[in-house]
Amino acid sequence: MCKIETEISRVTRSKVEAKASYNMMSKWYDMLAGFAEKKCRNTGLKKLSAKEGEIVLDIGFGTGHSILALAQSVGNSGKVYGIDISEGMCKIAQSNVRKAELSDRVELKCGDAAKPHFEANFFDAVFMSFTLELFDTPEIPIVLHECQRVLRNGGRICIVAISKKGKANLMMRLYEWIHAKLPKYVDCRPIFVRESLEDAGFQIVEVAKMSMVRLPVEIVVAQHVLPE
Repeated sequence: MCKIETEISRVTRSKVEAKASYNMMSKWYDMLAGFAEKKCRNTGLKKLSAKEGEIVLDIGFGTGHSILALAQSVGNSGKVYGIDISEGMCKIAQSNVRKAELSDRVELKCGDAAKPHFEANFFDAVFMSFTLELFDTPEIPIVLHECQRVLRNGGRICIVAISKKGKANLMMRLYEWIHAKLPKYVDCRPIFVRESLEDAGFQIVEVAKMSMVRLPVEIVVAQHVLPE
């Protein structure tokens, strides 16, 4: 087995349990985790650099902060699609989109990103912030291959995620211990972000390292390039 498979802890809760958990916390998510994630998420959005007229997919959009930012970036001639497993998150994000008067350029869907049902070669860019690490280890390559399928040749992807890379500090060891004890509630676990993208066949463009409450975060931008 490869390093990614042997060193990343497994996700033991079911999709039904995950959906129920995020439905329950959707009204409080921004207070619980939104502020901590904001700086890393915004850095990822800046590095993805969505442009006027582009069609962009946001996977695991939560309460919709990245959806709103992307919709502003793509302008009237672009479109932003989003997929999230939680109906509660979808309702809040949809409400935020309406309040921002951006409904004409945003389409949100409640569903599983491992089976997104979007057309092939449809998107110019894909964004994922603190979402890929929620999928069980065998599902990570499935999700990334789906991203490849829906991206146009030359399309780019930006993933913001808690990183397993390097030596774990005290906070990381504590966090992983809590994850092991309470996997239904502390569900994000560190993953090998760059390596996962490389294994899926993406070409790495840029890697940035940040910290979120002393947890290491990787922001990786990669490109989907078909072989000639």
